[in-house]
Amino acid sequence: MIYTESSMDALRQGGDELADATVATLFERGEVGKFNTLMRYVSTAGSPLPDGLPEVALEYLHATGAPPAWVDWGEMEKARLFFIDNNVHISTALSFASMPACYVVPHVAKLLSATHSLEYPSKRMAETGQFTVHLMRPDAFEAGSRFIPAVQKVRLLHASIRHHLRREGRWDVGTLGTPICQEDIIGGQMFFSLLVLDSLHRLGIHMSVDGAEAYFYAWRVVGAMLGVDQDHVPEDLDSARQFLDLYMTRHMGPSEEGARLTRQLIDLYEEVVPGTLLDPVVPALIRHLIGDTCADWLDVPRSAWDTLVKAVPRLLGVLETIEDRSPLGAWALDRLGQLTTVLELSSLTRGRVMHYAIPEQLKKDFGVSAAVSRTRRWAPPAPTVGPR
Repeated sequence: MIYTESSMDALRQGGDELADATVATLFERGEVGKFNTLMRYVSTAGSPLPDGLPEVALEYLHATGAPPAWVDWGEMEKARLFFIDNNVHISTALSFASMPACYVVPHVAKLLSATHSLEYPSKRMAETGQFTVHLMRPDAFEAGSRFIPAVQKVRLLHASIRHHLRREGRWDVGTLGTPICQEDIIGGQMFFSLLVLDSLHRLGIHMSVDGAEAYFYAWRVVGAMLGVDQDHVPEDLDSARQFLDLYMTRHMGPSEEGARLTRQLIDLYEEVVPGTLLDPVVPALIRHLIGDTCADWLDVPRSAWDTLVKAVPRLLGVLETIEDRSPLGAWALDRLGQLTTVLELSSLTRGRVMHYAIPEQLKKDFGVSAAVSRTRRWAPPAPTVGPR
Protein backbone atom coordinates (compact mmCIF):
# COMPACT_ATOMS: atom_id res chain seq x y z
CA MET A 1 0.00 0.00 0.00
CA ILE A 2 1.24 3.51 -0.84
CA TYR A 3 0.74 6.06 1.93
CA THR A 4 0.17 9.72 1.09
CA GLU A 5 -0.66 12.88 3.01
CA SER A 6 -4.30 12.52 2.02
CA SER A 7 -4.52 8.86 3.04
CA MET A 8 -2.91 9.67 6.39
CA ASP A 9 -5.33 12.57 6.86
CA ALA A 10 -8.21 10.13 6.34
CA LEU A 11 -6.78 7.84 9.03
CA ARG A 12 -6.86 10.76 11.48
CA GLN A 13 -10.65 10.73 11.35
CA GLY A 14 -11.16 7.09 12.37
CA GLY A 15 -11.46 5.71 15.89
CA ASP A 16 -12.68 2.29 17.05
CA GLU A 17 -16.40 1.89 16.47
CA LEU A 18 -16.92 -1.16 18.71
CA ALA A 19 -14.93 0.03 21.71
CA ASP A 20 -16.20 3.60 21.38
CA ALA A 21 -19.84 2.44 21.42
CA THR A 22 -19.18 0.22 24.44
CA VAL A 23 -17.57 2.99 26.46
CA ALA A 24 -20.24 5.53 25.49
CA THR A 25 -22.95 3.19 26.74
CA LEU A 26 -21.13 2.50 30.01
CA PHE A 27 -20.83 6.22 30.72
CA GLU A 28 -24.40 6.91 29.61
CA ARG A 29 -25.74 4.31 32.04
CA GLY A 30 -23.36 5.23 34.88
CA GLU A 31 -21.80 1.76 34.90
CA VAL A 32 -18.09 2.58 34.52
CA GLY A 33 -17.21 2.18 38.21
CA LYS A 34 -19.09 -1.10 38.44
CA PHE A 35 -17.39 -2.35 35.27
CA ASN A 36 -13.90 -1.45 36.53
CA THR A 37 -14.51 -3.13 39.89
CA LEU A 38 -15.72 -6.38 38.34
CA MET A 39 -13.04 -6.42 35.62
CA ARG A 40 -10.30 -6.48 38.25
CA TYR A 41 -11.31 -10.11 38.73
CA VAL A 42 -10.89 -10.86 34.99
CA SER A 43 -7.19 -11.37 34.34
CA THR A 44 -7.05 -14.69 32.47
CA ALA A 45 -8.65 -15.79 29.22
CA GLY A 46 -11.40 -18.39 29.48
CA SER A 47 -12.16 -17.74 33.14
CA PRO A 48 -15.83 -17.26 34.06
CA LEU A 49 -16.93 -13.64 33.83
CA PRO A 50 -18.12 -12.18 37.15
CA ASP A 51 -21.83 -11.83 37.76
CA GLY A 52 -23.22 -8.34 37.36
CA LEU A 53 -21.16 -7.18 34.37
CA PRO A 54 -23.17 -4.71 32.25
CA GLU A 55 -24.73 -6.32 29.18
CA VAL A 56 -22.86 -4.06 26.78
CA ALA A 57 -19.58 -5.11 28.42
CA LEU A 58 -20.44 -8.80 28.06
CA GLU A 59 -21.15 -8.27 24.36
CA TYR A 60 -17.83 -6.49 23.89
CA LEU A 61 -15.84 -9.14 25.78
CA HIS A 62 -17.39 -11.96 23.75
CA ALA A 63 -16.78 -10.12 20.46
CA THR A 64 -13.10 -9.45 21.24
CA GLY A 65 -12.22 -12.63 23.11
CA ALA A 66 -10.33 -14.37 20.30
CA PRO A 67 -7.50 -13.45 17.90
CA PRO A 68 -8.34 -12.76 14.24
CA ALA A 69 -9.16 -15.82 12.15
CA TRP A 70 -6.30 -15.14 9.73
CA VAL A 71 -3.51 -15.67 12.31
CA ASP A 72 -0.62 -17.83 11.07
CA TRP A 73 0.37 -19.77 14.18
CA GLY A 74 3.66 -20.82 12.62
CA GLU A 75 4.66 -17.17 12.34
CA MET A 76 3.57 -16.54 15.91
CA GLU A 77 5.80 -19.36 17.14
CA LYS A 78 8.73 -17.89 15.19
CA ALA A 79 8.01 -14.56 16.87
CA ARG A 80 7.99 -16.19 20.30
CA LEU A 81 11.36 -17.83 19.66
CA PHE A 82 12.72 -14.52 18.37
CA PHE A 83 11.59 -12.86 21.60
CA ILE A 84 13.22 -15.55 23.74
CA ASP A 85 16.44 -15.07 21.78
CA ASN A 86 16.39 -11.28 22.10
CA ASN A 87 14.18 -10.48 25.10
CA VAL A 88 16.65 -8.28 26.98
CA HIS A 89 17.48 -6.36 23.79
CA ILE A 90 13.79 -5.93 22.97
CA SER A 91 13.16 -4.63 26.50
CA THR A 92 16.02 -2.16 26.02
CA ALA A 93 14.62 -0.99 22.68
CA LEU A 94 11.12 -0.56 24.12
CA SER A 95 12.46 1.40 27.09
CA PHE A 96 15.07 3.59 25.43
CA ALA A 97 13.65 4.06 21.91
CA SER A 98 9.94 3.23 21.60
CA MET A 99 8.82 5.17 24.67
CA PRO A 100 10.82 8.33 23.85
CA ALA A 101 9.61 8.10 20.24
CA CYS A 102 6.04 8.44 21.53
CA TYR A 103 7.06 11.64 23.29
CA VAL A 104 8.61 13.19 20.18
CA VAL A 105 5.13 13.39 18.61
CA PRO A 106 3.73 16.49 20.36
CA HIS A 107 0.03 15.66 20.20
CA VAL A 108 0.75 12.12 21.48
CA ALA A 109 2.85 13.53 24.33
CA LYS A 110 0.03 15.92 25.25
CA LEU A 111 -2.46 13.08 25.14
CA LEU A 112 -0.27 10.82 27.31
CA SER A 113 -0.21 13.63 29.87
CA ALA A 114 -4.00 13.46 30.09
CA THR A 115 -4.37 10.62 32.60
CA HIS A 116 -3.33 10.58 36.24
CA SER A 117 -1.59 7.21 35.92
CA LEU A 118 0.88 8.50 33.35
CA GLU A 119 2.30 10.90 35.92
CA TYR A 120 4.02 7.72 37.09
CA PRO A 121 6.14 6.38 34.21
CA SER A 122 6.90 3.17 36.10
CA LYS A 123 3.24 2.20 35.68
CA ARG A 124 3.33 2.93 31.94
CA MET A 125 6.56 0.97 31.48
CA ALA A 126 5.35 -1.89 33.68
CA GLU A 127 2.14 -2.15 31.65
CA THR A 128 4.10 -2.13 28.37
CA GLY A 129 6.62 -4.70 29.56
CA GLN A 130 3.97 -6.94 31.08
CA PHE A 131 1.87 -6.68 27.89
CA THR A 132 4.82 -7.76 25.71
CA VAL A 133 5.81 -10.63 27.99
CA HIS A 134 2.21 -11.91 28.00
CA LEU A 135 2.11 -11.67 24.18
CA MET A 136 5.23 -13.78 23.74
CA ARG A 137 4.20 -16.63 26.03
CA PRO A 138 3.37 -19.94 24.28
CA ASP A 139 -0.14 -19.88 25.77
CA ALA A 140 -0.83 -16.22 24.90
CA PHE A 141 -4.06 -17.04 23.05
CA GLU A 142 -5.18 -20.02 25.10
CA ALA A 143 -7.42 -20.37 28.15
CA GLY A 144 -5.57 -19.19 31.22
CA SER A 145 -3.43 -16.59 29.46
CA ARG A 146 -3.30 -12.97 30.60
CA PHE A 147 -2.76 -11.45 27.17
CA ILE A 148 -6.27 -11.36 25.70
CA PRO A 149 -7.86 -9.66 28.76
CA ALA A 150 -5.04 -7.11 28.70
CA VAL A 151 -5.74 -6.31 25.03
CA GLN A 152 -9.46 -5.97 25.69
CA LYS A 153 -8.87 -3.55 28.55
CA VAL A 154 -6.29 -1.44 26.67
CA ARG A 155 -8.73 -1.08 23.78
CA LEU A 156 -11.40 0.23 26.16
CA LEU A 157 -8.85 2.53 27.78
CA HIS A 158 -8.18 4.15 24.41
CA ALA A 159 -11.91 4.49 23.78
CA SER A 160 -12.46 6.10 27.18
CA ILE A 161 -9.82 8.75 26.49
CA ARG A 162 -11.48 9.52 23.16
CA HIS A 163 -14.82 9.76 24.99
CA HIS A 164 -13.55 12.25 27.59
CA LEU A 165 -11.73 14.49 25.16
CA ARG A 166 -14.68 14.69 22.78
CA ARG A 167 -17.34 15.15 25.47
CA GLU A 168 -15.43 17.84 27.34
CA GLY A 169 -14.35 19.74 24.24
CA ARG A 170 -10.68 19.47 25.18
CA TRP A 171 -9.43 18.27 21.82
CA ASP A 172 -9.40 20.23 18.56
CA VAL A 173 -10.90 17.55 16.29
CA GLY A 174 -10.91 19.92 13.32
CA THR A 175 -7.13 20.41 13.54
CA LEU A 176 -5.94 17.19 15.13
CA GLY A 177 -8.55 14.66 14.01
CA THR A 178 -9.96 11.99 16.29
CA PRO A 179 -7.99 11.49 19.53
CA ILE A 180 -6.09 8.18 19.48
CA CYS A 181 -7.09 7.91 15.82
CA GLN A 182 -6.23 5.11 13.42
CA GLU A 183 -3.07 6.92 12.27
CA ASP A 184 -1.81 7.18 15.85
CA ILE A 185 -2.71 3.59 16.76
CA ILE A 186 -0.88 2.31 13.67
CA GLY A 187 2.00 4.66 14.51
CA GLY A 188 2.17 3.11 17.98
CA GLN A 189 2.19 -0.33 16.39
CA MET A 190 5.19 0.76 14.31
CA PHE A 191 6.98 2.11 17.41
CA PHE A 192 6.68 -1.26 19.13
CA SER A 193 7.57 -3.34 16.08
CA LEU A 194 9.65 -1.72 13.33
CA LEU A 195 11.31 0.83 15.61
CA VAL A 196 12.29 -1.97 17.99
CA LEU A 197 13.87 -3.85 15.09
CA ASP A 198 15.65 -0.66 13.98
CA SER A 199 17.00 -0.23 17.49
CA LEU A 200 18.22 -3.81 17.70
CA HIS A 201 20.03 -3.31 14.41
CA ARG A 202 21.56 -0.07 15.71
CA LEU A 203 22.74 -1.96 18.82
CA GLY A 204 24.48 -4.53 16.63
CA ILE A 205 22.13 -7.42 17.39
CA HIS A 206 22.21 -10.28 14.89
CA MET A 207 18.70 -10.91 13.60
CA SER A 208 17.51 -13.34 10.94
CA VAL A 209 15.14 -12.13 8.25
CA ASP A 210 12.58 -14.75 9.34
CA GLY A 211 12.81 -13.69 12.98
CA ALA A 212 12.44 -9.99 12.27
CA GLU A 213 9.49 -10.54 9.95
CA ALA A 214 7.79 -12.81 12.49
CA TYR A 215 8.21 -10.26 15.28
CA PHE A 216 6.62 -7.61 13.06
CA TYR A 217 3.82 -10.05 12.21
CA ALA A 218 3.06 -10.63 15.90
CA TRP A 219 2.48 -6.90 16.35
CA ARG A 220 0.20 -6.93 13.30
CA VAL A 221 -1.94 -9.42 15.21
CA VAL A 222 -1.84 -7.18 18.28
CA GLY A 223 -2.89 -4.20 16.17
CA ALA A 224 -5.88 -6.10 14.80
CA MET A 225 -6.96 -7.00 18.33
CA LEU A 226 -6.61 -3.36 19.38
CA GLY A 227 -9.03 -2.25 16.69
CA VAL A 228 -6.65 -1.26 13.87
CA ASP A 229 -8.34 -1.06 10.46
CA GLN A 230 -6.72 -3.94 8.56
CA ASP A 231 -7.46 -2.32 5.19
CA HIS A 232 -4.90 0.40 5.93
CA VAL A 233 -2.26 -1.17 8.17
CA PRO A 234 1.21 -1.97 6.75
CA GLU A 235 1.41 -5.66 5.86
CA ASP A 236 5.19 -5.98 5.60
CA LEU A 237 8.35 -4.25 6.74
CA ASP A 238 8.79 -2.22 3.54
CA SER A 239 5.32 -0.67 3.79
CA ALA A 240 5.89 -0.24 7.53
CA ARG A 241 9.00 1.82 6.76
CA GLN A 242 7.02 4.05 4.41
CA PHE A 243 4.25 4.55 6.96
CA LEU A 244 6.58 5.29 9.88
CA ASP A 245 8.77 7.69 7.89
CA LEU A 246 5.72 9.65 6.69
CA TYR A 247 4.07 9.58 10.12
CA MET A 248 7.16 10.98 11.82
CA THR A 249 7.84 13.70 9.25
CA ARG A 250 4.18 14.76 9.53
CA HIS A 251 4.13 15.05 13.30
CA MET A 252 7.47 14.89 15.15
CA GLY A 253 8.81 17.93 16.94
CA PRO A 254 9.56 19.46 20.35
CA SER A 255 6.98 19.96 23.08
CA GLU A 256 6.94 20.82 26.76
CA GLU A 257 4.98 17.65 27.53
CA GLY A 258 7.42 15.48 25.58
CA ALA A 259 10.41 16.88 27.46
CA ARG A 260 8.66 16.47 30.81
CA LEU A 261 7.65 12.86 30.14
CA THR A 262 11.19 12.07 28.97
CA ARG A 263 12.65 13.56 32.16
CA GLN A 264 10.32 11.37 34.20
CA LEU A 265 11.39 8.36 32.17
CA ILE A 266 15.10 9.09 32.65
CA ASP A 267 14.59 9.58 36.39
CA LEU A 268 12.82 6.22 36.55
CA TYR A 269 15.59 4.37 34.72
CA GLU A 270 18.29 6.01 36.82
CA GLU A 271 16.41 4.87 39.92
CA VAL A 272 16.38 1.28 38.61
CA VAL A 273 20.11 1.31 37.72
CA PRO A 274 22.13 0.43 40.87
CA GLY A 275 24.15 3.32 42.28
CA THR A 276 24.79 6.62 40.49
CA LEU A 277 27.99 5.98 38.53
CA LEU A 278 26.13 4.58 35.52
CA ASP A 279 23.24 7.07 35.60
CA PRO A 280 24.59 9.00 32.57
CA VAL A 281 24.34 5.81 30.50
CA VAL A 282 20.54 6.19 30.50
CA PRO A 283 20.29 9.48 28.56
CA ALA A 284 23.28 8.49 26.43
CA LEU A 285 21.56 5.30 25.28
CA ILE A 286 18.32 7.16 24.54
CA ARG A 287 20.27 9.69 22.48
CA HIS A 288 22.11 6.92 20.62
CA LEU A 289 18.88 5.11 19.69
CA ILE A 290 16.62 8.04 18.73
CA GLY A 291 19.28 10.39 17.31
CA ASP A 292 20.52 13.82 18.34
CA THR A 293 17.69 15.83 16.76
CA CYS A 294 14.92 13.98 18.58
CA ALA A 295 16.97 13.82 21.78
CA ASP A 296 17.47 17.60 21.71
CA TRP A 297 13.73 18.12 21.21
CA LEU A 298 13.14 16.01 24.34
CA ASP A 299 15.88 17.83 26.33
CA VAL A 300 17.85 14.60 26.80
CA PRO A 301 21.05 15.73 28.57
CA ARG A 302 24.44 15.30 26.92
CA SER A 303 27.50 13.81 28.62
CA ALA A 304 30.83 12.14 27.91
CA TRP A 305 28.92 8.85 27.84
CA ASP A 306 27.37 9.87 24.51
CA THR A 307 30.63 8.80 22.85
CA LEU A 308 31.31 5.81 25.09
CA VAL A 309 27.86 4.29 24.54
CA LYS A 310 28.65 3.98 20.83
CA ALA A 311 30.90 1.06 21.79
CA VAL A 312 27.85 -0.91 22.95
CA PRO A 313 27.13 -2.37 19.47
CA ARG A 314 30.68 -3.73 19.25
CA LEU A 315 30.40 -5.38 22.67
CA LEU A 316 26.99 -6.83 21.87
CA GLY A 317 28.35 -7.95 18.49
CA VAL A 318 30.95 -10.07 20.28
CA LEU A 319 28.27 -11.65 22.48
CA GLU A 320 26.08 -12.24 19.44
CA THR A 321 28.96 -13.99 17.66
CA ILE A 322 29.41 -16.27 20.69
CA GLU A 323 25.69 -17.01 20.61
CA ASP A 324 25.80 -17.73 16.87
CA ARG A 325 28.68 -20.19 17.18
CA SER A 326 28.04 -21.92 20.49
CA PRO A 327 24.80 -23.70 21.45
CA LEU A 328 25.90 -23.57 25.09
CA GLY A 329 26.66 -19.87 24.80
CA ALA A 330 23.27 -19.28 23.17
CA TRP A 331 21.54 -21.15 26.00
CA ALA A 332 23.42 -19.21 28.71
CA LEU A 333 22.73 -15.82 27.11
CA ASP A 334 19.05 -16.67 26.60
CA ARG A 335 18.71 -17.61 30.28
CA LEU A 336 20.52 -14.42 31.31
CA GLY A 337 18.22 -12.40 29.08
CA GLN A 338 15.11 -13.98 30.59
CA LEU A 339 16.38 -13.33 34.12
CA THR A 340 17.22 -9.71 33.31
CA THR A 341 13.78 -9.12 31.81
CA VAL A 342 12.04 -10.67 34.83
CA LEU A 343 14.09 -8.58 37.27
CA GLU A 344 13.47 -5.38 35.27
CA LEU A 345 9.73 -6.02 35.13
CA SER A 346 9.61 -6.95 38.81
CA SER A 347 11.31 -3.70 39.78
CA LEU A 348 8.74 -1.71 37.81
CA THR A 349 5.66 -3.60 39.00
CA ARG A 350 6.87 -4.10 42.60
CA GLY A 351 5.74 -7.68 42.09
CA ARG A 352 2.13 -6.69 41.38
CA VAL A 353 -0.10 -7.49 38.42
CA MET A 354 -0.85 -4.26 36.55
CA HIS A 355 -4.57 -3.57 36.06
CA TYR A 356 -6.01 -1.53 33.20
CA ALA A 357 -9.17 0.44 33.93
CA ILE A 358 -11.40 2.98 32.22
CA PRO A 359 -10.52 6.39 33.68
CA GLU A 360 -13.66 8.15 34.93
CA GLN A 361 -12.04 11.53 34.31
CA LEU A 362 -8.86 13.01 32.83
CA LYS A 363 -6.43 15.48 34.34
CA LYS A 364 -8.05 18.87 34.64
CA ASP A 365 -5.04 20.79 33.32
CA PHE A 366 -4.93 18.85 30.06
CA GLY A 367 -5.23 20.99 26.97
CA VAL A 368 -4.10 20.78 23.36
CA SER A 369 -3.25 23.63 21.10
CA ALA A 370 -3.27 23.68 17.42
CA ALA A 371 14.89 -19.75 17.07
CA VAL A 372 15.42 -19.45 13.51
CA SER A 373 18.27 -19.51 11.04
CA ARG A 374 20.75 -16.65 11.35
CA THR A 375 22.24 -17.19 7.93
CA ARG A 376 20.16 -14.39 6.37
CA ARG A 377 20.93 -11.32 8.48
CA TRP A 378 18.13 -8.75 8.70
CA ALA A 379 18.80 -5.11 7.84
CA PRO A 380 16.25 -2.28 8.11
CA PRO A 381 14.34 -1.20 5.00
CA ALA A 382 15.81 1.96 3.46
CA PRO A 383 14.28 5.31 4.48
CA THR A 384 11.52 6.49 2.18
CA VAL A 385 11.45 10.16 3.22
CA GLY A 386 14.44 12.47 3.18
CA PRO A 387 15.36 14.85 6.01
CA ARG A 388 13.06 17.78 6.57
